[in-house]
Amino acid sequence: MNPSPRPFAGCRQALVAAAVAVLVHGAAVAAPTGTHFEPNTQLQGARLQLNGAGTRFRTIFKVYDMALYTTRKVGTPEELLTLPGPKKLQFTALRELPGTDLGRLFVKGMSENATREQSTRHTLSTTRLIEIFSGKSKLMPGDSFAMDYVPGKGTQFVIQGQPQGEPVGDAEFFGMVLNIWFGSSPADRQLKEALLGRDAAPPMQQ
Repeated sequence: MNPSPRPFAGCRQALVAAAVAVLVHGAAVAAPTGTHFEPNTQLQGARLQLNGAGTRFRTIFKVYDMALYTTRKVGTPEELLTLPGPKKLQFTALRELPGTDLGRLFVKGMSENATREQSTRHTLSTTRLIEIFSGKSKLMPGDSFAMDYVPGKGTQFVIQGQPQGEPVGDAEFFGMVLNIWFGSSPADRQLKEALLGRDAAPPMQQ
């Protein structure tokens, strides 16, 4: 008697395909984050809504969960960068993150998506970003941090709910911060899509 077909063969093949996608793209298809991000939040008296959330991967490892809050829904980087009003980037660390390394990665992402003139104009604000994160020896899994933009005040960095000094920079500087994830060379393309509330990229062709 011939053995019956293995009922889980199709599931196993799907899991293998998903694993290959992770290795090739550095991120899995869009999925709910482990962090619960509230649907709404307040920033300097303004009501913001959750635009999208996702997980940052490096190779196959989860680094942090991240959420974008805006005054209204946006679906493209252009809409986001030109949207007036306050904005919030909220993060939850998913693994141990050395503060100095994290700050340097953020600055690297900014420089890869900015002109030399922009980088030069915002040297002081960029230096402050490095100082803030380097001041923390490490962030542990579950620790939270945020980058808040308030028009007329600048970018406020927050770690574990505590503001880190005074706001820095202007709207252009916060645009450089946003472009770490929304620029032409984003930190993680799947995360970019998730934050913009868009579907994940279609699967690879066979």
